[in-house]
Amino acid sequence: MKDAFVSKSVGWDSPDKINMTNKFVAELFSLVNPLPTWKTLEIGAGTGLVGLQIEPFVRKVVMEDVSKSMLGVLTKKLNENNSNKVEILHGEVFDYKKQDIDFVFSCMAFHHIPDIESTLNHLYLITNSGAWVAVGDLEVEDGSFHQFEPTPHNGFDTKVLSKQFAQAGFEVKQVKRYNILARTVDSITRNYNQFILIAKRK
Repeated sequence: MKDAFVSKSVGWDSPDKINMTNKFVAELFSLVNPLPTWKTLEIGAGTGLVGLQIEPFVRKVVMEDVSKSMLGVLTKKLNENNSNKVEILHGEVFDYKKQDIDFVFSCMAFHHIPDIESTLNHLYLITNSGAWVAVGDLEVEDGSFHQFEPTPHNGFDTKVLSKQFAQAGFEVKQVKRYNILARTVDSITRNYNQFILIAKRK
């Protein structure tokens, strides 16, 4: 699989990206209380902007990403901080097979996943009963957010996504818009709504 983030990984941790992920993490912590016994999984971990903020509060974080270059930046961070609570998974979430996850989280990665239903069904298989899921992503947009590099989803209809979670065996506890993300391309600034969805495995 071609690594689409080779040219982006080194400069990924920009002030805008850090600010965006910090807002997601703040919202996550206001809705979910991670426990020190939890083993967690991040989908689309990238350079660790979200997962490394979760790590101090849990037992383990499995940080998954398909991009070797993004995980290379993450690995450098881990080596500098001597972290031993992070397990890196280079591949897709389907490559994780154990049923031992207490909390799954993901920020701005779901719109890169072609098959949401299969992904949610797999999450059910690898999570413990009562496990939590927190997903942050874009609400439906016109395709301009990734106009130069199309993705499988131009955001999500949160009612449809909630139904998909329910069909996979998760009870959706809350869906809320938590941020408006401004992006300027060719001198045109557009606003994109970001949501967070919280669900619990039955």
